[in-house]
Formats: sequence, structure tokens, C-alpha cells
Amino acid sequence: MRETPGAFPSTPGEPASSPPESSQLSLSQAVWKRKAEYTVPRKIRIKIGTWNVAALPGTEKDIGSWFVYGKGISESLSILSFGDKTGSEDFEDVGHQEARRSKKRSTTPLHDTGLVPGGDDIGLYVLGLQEIVDISSAAEALKPYNDPHPSRKWKRAVEDALPPGYVKVAEQQLVGLYMVIYAAPAIAPTVSSVSTTSVGTGLMGYMGNKGAVIARIVLGESTSLLFVDCHLGAGVEKGSLERRNWDASQVLSRARLDPIYNSGGELEEGSDSIGHEDFAFWFGDLNYRLEDLPGDDVRRLLMLHTKNEYRVDEPSKRKIDAELALSAPDPTDKDNIFQASSSIHSTSSINTSTTLRASEQLDPSLDPASLKTTLESLLPHDQLHAQMRSRKAFHDGWREGPIDFLPTYKYDVGSVGMFDSSEKKRGPSWCDRILFRTRKDKQAYEQKVKEEETARKRDQEMKAHGIDDPAVNEEEVLFDYDPANDGVDDEYDPDADTEDQEKIPPDASPADRLHLEYYTSHQRVLSSDHKPLDATFTLIYDAVDPDLKAKVHQEVARELDRAENERRPAVTVIVDHHTENQSNSNSSTNHEGVDFGDIRFDNPKTRNITIANTGRVPASIGFTDRVVLADQSAGAAPPWLRYHFDRPNDKTSSSSDSQDVYTLEPGDAANVELVAHVKDINLVRLLNKGTAHLEDVLVLRVNNGRDYFLPVRATWLPSSFGRSIDNLNTIPEGGVRKLQYQSSNQDTAGVKWSAPREIFRLTEAVEHLIERVVAEWGMRSAMDERPPWENDIGWPFSFSETDRDRDEIVPGDKLEFQVREALDCDTPILESFSADTPSTDRLQAVARTLLSFLQSLEDGIITKDLWAELEASFIAREQATPPLSMSVEEEKLEILDVMTKIPARSTAFTFLVGMLGKVVREIESAVQEGEKSAPSRKLLDAYLDLFVDLLVPAPFLLGGPSPSASASAKERKIRMGRRRRVVEVFFQG
Repeated sequence: MRETPGAFPSTPGEPASSPPESSQLSLSQAVWKRKAEYTVPRKIRIKIGTWNVAALPGTEKDIGSWFVYGKGISESLSILSFGDKTGSEDFEDVGHQEARRSKKRSTTPLHDTGLVPGGDDIGLYVLGLQEIVDISSAAEALKPYNDPHPSRKWKRAVEDALPPGYVKVAEQQLVGLYMVIYAAPAIAPTVSSVSTTSVGTGLMGYMGNKGAVIARIVLGESTSLLFVDCHLGAGVEKGSLERRNWDASQVLSRARLDPIYNSGGELEEGSDSIGHEDFAFWFGDLNYRLEDLPGDDVRRLLMLHTKNEYRVDEPSKRKIDAELALSAPDPTDKDNIFQASSSIHSTSSINTSTTLRASEQLDPSLDPASLKTTLESLLPHDQLHAQMRSRKAFHDGWREGPIDFLPTYKYDVGSVGMFDSSEKKRGPSWCDRILFRTRKDKQAYEQKVKEEETARKRDQEMKAHGIDDPAVNEEEVLFDYDPANDGVDDEYDPDADTEDQEKIPPDASPADRLHLEYYTSHQRVLSSDHKPLDATFTLIYDAVDPDLKAKVHQEVARELDRAENERRPAVTVIVDHHTENQSNSNSSTNHEGVDFGDIRFDNPKTRNITIANTGRVPASIGFTDRVVLADQSAGAAPPWLRYHFDRPNDKTSSSSDSQDVYTLEPGDAANVELVAHVKDINLVRLLNKGTAHLEDVLVLRVNNGRDYFLPVRATWLPSSFGRSIDNLNTIPEGGVRKLQYQSSNQDTAGVKWSAPREIFRLTEAVEHLIERVVAEWGMRSAMDERPPWENDIGWPFSFSETDRDRDEIVPGDKLEFQVREALDCDTPILESFSADTPSTDRLQAVARTLLSFLQSLEDGIITKDLWAELEASFIAREQATPPLSMSVEEEKLEILDVMTKIPARSTAFTFLVGMLGKVVREIESAVQEGEKSAPSRKLLDAYLDLFVDLLVPAPFLLGGPSPSASASAKERKIRMGRRRRVVEVFFQG
């Protein structure tokens, strides 16, 4: 049975059903309840962009200009105020822009400086695209999988346009729908609980040609944001409107996300579905149209405005004028909106010029020919607004900013203002929309529905009692109510009970923290038949202040400590703080736990703590298992940390599962030595990549007492060990430490070196030192001392594996540490030794470091593909009739010819075999000068045993043909021989 956190542990002698656990989770919950004390308001700008690209080539060329830098807005075709921002004086005119349009470059106007916020002013970029593939194709619509290839060019286009440092935090694709979210460098670390999903509502109600992609993130541990990019059913036919509403309802009901667990470990109810987030944004091609208006009339009405963008002699101007003239309606038709508006437009300019002075400007809201008046006459016919008012779709709190721009659909591709001139002549509509909702918006709607339901039930009850029946005897009515007159003189404060009516739960987002700054289309983008649309929001959310949270964490821990029963055993933990120069500027001496400071690979560091029994009864103490996450190693300490008490334990059980317990009498104290030692190369790789950290909490269990939580941390100094060849090639001058606060684990930074400089420097040092050692040994007068290569045939590379299992540092380890430090800091290796260090010790330290370095390589020297090609050449020679024989030089050339296909590995291989050849030759020359038999074969075999596995991984580990059981031993021996031959041939000739 699992123990309840905070309950009394089993007393000694009692059988424990499971190992003791700490109450760390309850501590986290207590800290979470005080989140208001460690969160601070932070303002962030969120830009949401949506665009139906109609699967047209070249549309990706425009994405950076309009979405990231706010270009392509037509001030004259929008009634939105852009404040002090205005276009440049040499802003390209519409005619020239349309004439130079190309699929190979952006279609936005030249010299456009952008009118809406962009660049690094934005904290979150959220892009939703529709029809990145041709969804009208059955082959695409019915694909049982998402083809990621089309989305790559969009992702690449966005990343090329974004300022440096922005991080992709989420993306999701569903056939032609694609959404991607990027966060600014300061925001990305605060993003958590990322979850994405998709809902198909297309063919048969489930295919992905229509539907939505959804992403949910959490900012600052407490503010959840939901984004929905959709493409709803198209068409103006009967039933299309209901299908759009149905599509939206399916997205709401079927979308499922990963649940959110807050920092206290508690599940947030409903967080796996839409409707429980703090802020939601729904955007895309919603496909709602203008109803009850002839499409041709709307086209001509709007083109009365767009034609003014062109000069008289430009093709688009003539095309629009010709269509307006050709489609001129009957002047006697008073109900035709185009005829009425056309008459107004034709007389407005005359009247305006004759009645207004140059300094005067008619209010657009009073001007019947203004764009504002035109838009206001069309918007009452918008289907989306009508569905929201009638509560058939997007009615539960969803809002939209003012529509101050032309309909975004449908235009001739390549045109600024020519609405669909094809045979279908589709009516313009605001198909592309961006809606938003706060938690308060949804709660206010739900409260309103609840009040309406209560009023409806009350009305039904009144009718049931006949109160509203005129036949009821007036004498039976206690009072009558005249809604036209009663209550007129009553003093009623409408805000008096608003607080009660709109009371928001404590976990809800603060009211009015979301502000819409801009909502506009980019009319001057020409590459699609839809105009892109974006909205910029300002959001104030609660961000976690790490220092404040740490302070609250400490206070909570102390409060929990004080709440424990004072009669329980009590101890005091004293940490031996060390002061040293550390590379991490965030390291603080105020840290109450154990801080090891800078930690390097395979360089143990020791700290001490004292545990004193300050209570009145004996205290049985011991470190117990930590509460860990699924990907963490269980146990009392993390793998990189060991602890040693200065006394034997009390454990009487021989079971390895039982915890070590040490008893302290009152007034007694125990010293505990903590050793941080990072030597597991898999952990080194994770630390180098930044996906693991040297930070944990030890739990000191006091039987029948409370738990003590001891934070331990260290600052990892990046190491050249544990990396790949490709990654090592990108390390700049100055060594890997220069990349300490950069993303040095990426292999996309570009090749800087022909081979890892670490291999070159180590082999060069070995070659220099072996020559020096042999020369020094030859000058010694004492002949009774045997040279080291006679005592150890694998010298100077051999060492005992047990050396790596100890935590203490011996002189040889110190020299190897100096070599590793020189590699990581890009300082001369030979200058890292003190002047009195013997050459033999220097050589052995460098040689062993080289061996360890090769063992740590993430992908070895010869890859699987290279070995497959090398082995194929062996097999071809062996199976030839008769078998082909090659000279040593021909074998070398054949091997090097294969290796040169990956130059960095070929160069590294050449350095290593060249160095080994140098060592063998120097030792052989020393033996021959001593008039002893040359141990060439033994020496060669010893070196091959050490290096073959490092240079050429065993073939049975890399796959290949699987021999039968009867031939497996023989086949294994043959393949091992081939592997050995690849290295051995370079010692011959």
C-alpha cells in the first residue's frame, strides 16, 4: 500500500509495504496555492494571421512581408486608423505592382515600410493557413496521412523572415490546413503544456479536406491560450450555411487535447477540451457569405471604390470600368443597391468639389459615397454575424473586431481590387475571419443563458397561475406591474449587483486583459484569390518570477516544517557553503541547498553537510527515494550524485531494497560527504544539449519525524566529449566553452573544420610526446629499469576500467582533467602541464584522453553506411573466382576512397591511423636500438584490440546479413577479421 504524503512512516521493526516516500507533491501544491505571490503581470503582443493560399505556387514568397512585417496594407481601401504610421513617399503604385507580379518574389509593394506591429515587437506569432495543397483533389482529400512536405516551405519562409532567436513551440497539419506558432526568445522558455490536435469534418463528416487544427499552450504556468485554425464548408447553395455551423460544432465537440497539470501536480478539469482555456482565438476561412444580396451588385458596388486605386490608362482600371459599364443596371430600378450607390458616387465628387473647401473634409459616416458607408450597408447581411445573433454558431462569448476592410474573397489572382471576373463571378464576402474570446466572455454568456432560463421558468409558473390572464379577477392580484412606468423613479445602480452576477472563479483569467490593437486585411498582397488577414492583440498575463517563486517555495517549506509535531525527532542540516568563481552568473551564495558550482566531465567535486540531532530523542535518519517524473531515475539520489555517511548504517536486513538508516543520539552529529561526478556519457550528451540539468532535491527522512528537503545543484560546463563528428566540426575557435550559453548541439550551423580539431590536437600531442619519451628513455643511463612499453604491451593507451569507478582523484586523473580542459577551452595541450610533469605521464594522460574521447563519440568514426560499403568491397574480392588479391597500397586506397565520401570522418580516420603508426614505429625503433626482438605482432595486436572497436564498430551491431545458426561462429569470425583488416592495413608497407 502506498503511503499518504505527510503520514507517519513505519517505525523500525514494522514491515513496510513499500519504500518510504517524501511529501514533495504536497509541498508543490502548497506553493501553487500561493501563486499570486510569485506571479507578476507581463504584457505580450500576439499576432494572428490567416490566409487561404488556394494551393497557388509562389504564395509563400509573401508570407514574411505581410505576416511578420505588416506590409501590403492599403490605407485608401481601409477605414482603420493606423495612428502616426503612414506609407513612404516612394510607395509603389498599384499599376506598377500588378505589372511586375511574379511567382518567384514577393508581390507586396516596393518601399512598403509596414503599418502594423511586427518584427521583434511581437511575442507570439500564430499563423493559420488553408489550402496549402489542392483539397479539391480526391487523392489529397482521402489521404489517410498528412504529407509534411508542403508545410516545410511555409515553415522555412516564416523562419527566414522572423528576427533571430524565435522558437517554434507548436505546429499541426491536417491535409491543407496548417498552423505554426513561434515565440520570442524571452517568451519561449515560459511556454509549457503544449498540445495539438486536428478534427476533420470534410467528406463523410470526417475527412481532412475541411475541419480544423487546434493548438493549446500555457504561458507563465498559469495562462492557457487556445488557437483554432479552420476551413469550414464552402458554397452559397441551400444547406451550405447549416453545414458551416455543423462543422464548427463538430470541432468544438470532438477536439481532444492533452490535459493540463498545474505546477502543484493537480489536473485542471476540462483542460483537454475547448471551452476551459483563459483566452481562445478562432480564425481561418470560415466561409460565411453575404446573404440576401445579388453577388453582381456587391461586386460592382465595391469596385466603385477599388477602381480609384488605378490610373486611367492602366489595364485593371479599364477592365473595371468596362465591367461597370457593361453591367450597368436599369436606372428605373430603385431597389438595386449598385444603381443607388453608383448614382451617389457619380454625383458625390461633383457636389463635394463644389460645396467643400480644400481645408474641409466630409465625415465618412455622413458621406453616402464613402467606403465606411458602403461597408456598413453590407455588414448587416453577413451570415456569421447573423448566426452569432441567432445563437446558431459562435454565440457563446466569441467576439470579433470592427470590420474596417474590404471583403477578403474573391479576387482575380494578381489584382488589388478586381473582384472575381471569371464566368462564375462569385460575390465578395468576408470569408476569412479572426474571432477571440476570454474566459470571462464565456462565463458572461453562460450566466446570461442561466438568467434567461430562470426568467423563462418564472414566466411559465406565472402563466400556470394565471397571473398574465386578463380574465383573472383584478381583486385577486396583489399588485399590478406596468413595465412602461413602474420603476422609473427608483434609484438603481446598475453596477451594484454586477459584481455578484459576473463573479469569476479564482482560477479564471483577470477581466479585460486582452486588447485588440489592429484587425485588418492586406489588400496589396496579390498571389492568392483571398486577401490575408491578421490581428494584433495585447495580452497581460501572469508570468512567474523565479526569484519570488523560490522565496515562496522556501517560506512554504519552512511553514510545513513548523507545522510538524515538535515532539517528533528533529535534526538540523548544516550545509558547507563554498565560494568559488563560477561561470554561471545566476549562481548565488544565498542558495540554501548544496551548490557544487561548475561541474566538468569526469571531474568529481565534493561538498559536505552536517546532520545534527537537535531534538530530545534519538533520530533515525536516511535519504529516501525522491518523487521523480517518468523520465527521471528513481532512487534517493540522481545518477550524478553519491553520498557517504561517516559511520556504518543500522540496516539489519540484507535486502537491497531497504533504505540505509543511521541513528543519532541527542546532541550527536553525522557528516555526510556528497560527491557530484558526471561520468555517464549518455548524461553528458543530454547536458551538452541542454535537455538535462544538474538540479535535484534530496529527501532526508527522519523516522517518526518530518522530511527535510535538500536542494542540490551544479552548473554544467559544456564538454567536447559525448558529441557527434558533425557537431564537433561546427565548434568555433575558443572551444566548446565559447558556446556555453548558445545552442551548441545543433548541427546546422555550418561546417567550420575539415575534421574535429580535438582529434587533430590529441593525435598531434601523442605523436610529439611519444617521440620525446622514446628519446628521453634512450638517454637514460640506468639500464636496470624497464621501459614502460615492455611492462605494458598496450602502453600508453591501456588503463584499468576500475579506475573509472572511483570518485577520488588520483594524479593520473588530474593530468587527464588538464588535457580535457585544454580541449574544451581551446588552449595548447602541452602547455596545460606543469614544467615538472614527466614526459611519460604527459603522454599517458593524452593517450588515455584520446581513447576516452573516441569512446564518447556519439556516432563513432565509421558510420553504418560507410562500413556497409567497405564490407561489400571485402565480400566482392572474397567471392570472385579466383579471389582477388590486392597489394597493401591498393587496399589502403580502396578504403580511403570509400571514406572520402564523408570528408570529416575520412580526415579523422587518417589522423588516428597515422598517429598509431607513428607510435608503433617509435616503440619498434626503441626496441631495435636496445638489441631486443621487436614485439611488432604483439604490439600491433594490442593496439588493434584497443582501437578497432572505436574506429570500426562491430558489424553485428550495425546489422547486415544474419548467418544461420550453424555458420554463425564462422561468419562472425570472418566479419571480425574484415573489421580488423580495415585498421591493420595502415600499419603495413
